[in-house]
Amino acid sequence: MPRPYPPEFRERAVALVRAGRPITTAAVELGVSAAAIHNWVRQDQIDRGERPGAPTPESVELAKAKKRIRQLEEEVVILKTASKLFGEDRPHPKGFTR
Repeated sequence: MPRPYPPEFRERAVALVRAGRPITTAAVELGVSAAAIHNWVRQDQIDRGERPGAPTPESVELAKAKKRIRQLEEEVVILKTASKLFGEDRPHPKGFTR
């Protein structure tokens, strides 16, 4: 899922809230939902170590790893299907030397 707001925009929104502006006010001024800003502030607190959780770089790395695992699992399914089509899943007859 693409991120609709650039990191600079999110950082500015978080800075407004950290400066003392209420989340709802900042949301109205920026034209963003209050829930989105709340999530950005929460992630900023996690990145700063103020709250427990997975920091952003770890989350990005984990998402990439999960995507790669899905791709590899799909490849395995395709290879298994192909081997069945070509009859490579049957045991070899007696005396087969290869």
